[in-house]
Amino acid sequence: MRLRRALLSVHDKTGVVELARELAGYGVEVLSTGGTAKLLRESGIPVRDVAEVTGFPEMLDGRVKTLHPRVHGGILARRDLPEHLAALDRHGIPAIDLVVVTLYPFEATVARSGVTLREAIEQIDVGGPAMIRAAAKNHASVGVVIDPAQYRPLLDELRASGGTLGEATLARLAQEAFRRTAQYDAAIAAYLRSPGAGATPARAPDELPHPLRLEAERVLPLRYGENPHQTAAFYRLVGAPPVGLAAMKQLHGPEPGYNNLLDFSAALALLLEFDEPAAVVIKHTNPCGAAVGETVGGALAKAKASDPVSIYGGIVGVNRTLDMAVVAALAGIFVEILFAPGYAHEALAELRRTKKKCRVFEVPCDRAGLPARLDEYRSVLGGLLAQSADLADLDQARLQTVSKRAPTDEEMRALRFAWRVAKHVKSNAIVLATRDQVVGVGAGQMNRVDAARLAVGRAREAGLSPEGSVCASDAFFPFRDGLDVVARAGATAVIHPGGSLRDAEVITAADEHGIAVVVTGMRHFRH
Repeated sequence: MRLRRALLSVHDKTGVVELARELAGYGVEVLSTGGTAKLLRESGIPVRDVAEVTGFPEMLDGRVKTLHPRVHGGILARRDLPEHLAALDRHGIPAIDLVVVTLYPFEATVARSGVTLREAIEQIDVGGPAMIRAAAKNHASVGVVIDPAQYRPLLDELRASGGTLGEATLARLAQEAFRRTAQYDAAIAAYLRSPGAGATPARAPDELPHPLRLEAERVLPLRYGENPHQTAAFYRLVGAPPVGLAAMKQLHGPEPGYNNLLDFSAALALLLEFDEPAAVVIKHTNPCGAAVGETVGGALAKAKASDPVSIYGGIVGVNRTLDMAVVAALAGIFVEILFAPGYAHEALAELRRTKKKCRVFEVPCDRAGLPARLDEYRSVLGGLLAQSADLADLDQARLQTVSKRAPTDEEMRALRFAWRVAKHVKSNAIVLATRDQVVGVGAGQMNRVDAARLAVGRAREAGLSPEGSVCASDAFFPFRDGLDVVARAGATAVIHPGGSLRDAEVITAADEHGIAVVVTGMRHFRH
């Protein structure tokens, strides 16, 4: 298809002057609107105003510019139907062979802090999507470009072909065009459903959407999937708040893989549990170290001591500016990913010098930045599972001491810490901890007594005594055997959800051992 006439109407002016100049060089008549026409004219490029074509001025503060039969007729007319071409001639409508549109920046607008509903509404493009869809529908005869990144390949093809576009290119451009308009509409719909829009929620706060429509953009190709023979990429949900990995920025190191980002997500989720300076270590999505301290350097030293073997090849995160104390604590240790909300200049320079294979990320680590509700999605064979994210903390009003002995203040502080960590351990989960450090973790076992044995064994292997620790269990003890294991190892208090048919048996065991038991009324399974 040979280009004779192109309509350029772009909000993002990147590269548009160069595009128009080369099109004009092929003898293409350039039509344009508003600010785009003004820029092209000032750049010495011949341009015809769309208002001249339509015989109607732009109106309503620019809301109506291209919504006219002389524009859409020129785009939608089929070149293979004589009656369509006759209609163009009869009404004096010029055929338009290429449409170049970049939409108003709605997504960027609503991502800004404090944006108002009025501001957001004014950034909803109407004429742009209409032209894009019209051109994409008629892609057998019309090219459509929606991104400055497409300009150079388009011009390269025109140069190689002497000013024509092939059928495969037209079809590919149409696919990208419909993808963009779908993405744009999804972002608008998501915003209008959000509290920021001030609208009445379309569903109850605890209700999942029906039907569920997700739009995601690929933002990062990954080296491979869980295994080298699998392909993978990281996608960001369109319209979702830019939290978690959607807000990450890589500062150093090789590109991440699928497993890296799974572990990164697990580590960040755990780190967000803590307000005080904290450090976490994740291996295969399970915590193998976690601690709080006066500084993140001190916290990391304790987190490393929780499991000095498993930290190798793990994911490490701290929730304060990463300084030289953290770098020193990691000396000689290979970690796949290191992340923090910020970096001291000298610490980042040292990491870049000494840890060539470590992926260093900057990411917000403040729980206050999370929305009140997040939904999670997981693919299963033949479908998709959805749930609200587990953002719940301990409800002090629901805590009950069910043993004869109540926990001391020191034990209660340790129980709260252990409970936060257990929430992020794969079930069945047992965590032994002090008030500021993980001592041992039993993760992903098929029964709870084995998880308890594993937690005790790992503590001893790391040179940390379970004596005087406390225990958190992500779900109730179905029998007394799991509690017996941690009590005999020296744990002095236990926190678990309760609710077992054998709760009385478990409480009796606790009283026999003289340990305190607190039930939460809430469980934290993680599969």
